[in-house]
Amino acid sequence: MTEPEVCVIIAARNAARTIAVAIASALREPEVAEVVVVDDASTDDTAEVVRAADDGSGRLSVIRLDVNGGPSFARNAAIVSSKSPFISILDADDFFLEGRFRELFASADWDFAADNIMMIRDDAATDVSKITAPRFSADPEFLDFERFIEGNISSRRVQRGELGFLKPVISRAFLDRHGLRYDENLRLGEDYELYARAVACGARFKVIRSCGYGAIVRADSLSGQHKTQDLKRLADADLALLAIDSLPEGSKAVLRKHERQVRDKYRLRNFLDVKNERGLTAAAAYALASQSNLIPIVRGVAADKLDALFRRAGFGSKQPVPSRRFLMAATSPVGEA
Repeated sequence: MTEPEVCVIIAARNAARTIAVAIASALREPEVAEVVVVDDASTDDTAEVVRAADDGSGRLSVIRLDVNGGPSFARNAAIVSSKSPFISILDADDFFLEGRFRELFASADWDFAADNIMMIRDDAATDVSKITAPRFSADPEFLDFERFIEGNISSRRVQRGELGFLKPVISRAFLDRHGLRYDENLRLGEDYELYARAVACGARFKVIRSCGYGAIVRADSLSGQHKTQDLKRLADADLALLAIDSLPEGSKAVLRKHERQVRDKYRLRNFLDVKNERGLTAAAAYALASQSNLIPIVRGVAADKLDALFRRAGFGSKQPVPSRRFLMAATSPVGEA
């Protein structure tokens, strides 16, 4: 593949503290022909910081939204306004590691291409310009539908690492050919839904183990502040995927498992919301309204209380979260056994 041209899309909402680093990491890459920042109705100095981050190359443009539309709306607006044949999503508090696109464009056998993500605790990221990742063997893998969905089913007491967190480079031609865009009803799991629908349409989704994306894990991250109804919308998105006639039964079975997990999280969280807003009697009525409500609520409440009991007793406490870890388990660095 010669002279790839990538549009980097950054949806930003009150990101003045972090977005300059994100922009600089994108403009540093020679394959980047465009950086489109969508200022999603920020109330801080995001717009001023973005303008100050312009390197004068003419590659940076800004779309200002007067009403907050969410990440899917912002990204779709950027896709419409851009022209490059490849699209790369960058969160406003993350950054690219140098040489990322050189690794991903080493071959042209994909429609989506993603690499490993270095998850970095905010308090460990004093100077992201100096952060580097060990050079791992690429160890390529192509994700089919079942493998991708299975990779998004989380486990209690396990650090989150769902494949929906991946940030692939995306072929615009594939999106256009299949009429795919981000689901603007979703403010949680919008990446997961787009990737799943693309793979269901036959996308060649390639992942490599070498790392080119740095994700800063922050306690106040917008992605961690989703509403209860966002869980319901994500579960409903799974139901829409189940309506795809071409999916084999094995794929649908895995998808139903993901839908049940998300739906159960919604039911538990909705129970807690009702309890906080209207009291225990109303919450109990909601739980007892159906068996599909009652079972995940009882199971979830019991598990939460058991975890709290173990922590107070000093048993089963979680291991300290490492300052840096990889989304996908990485093989040994190149040159090491």
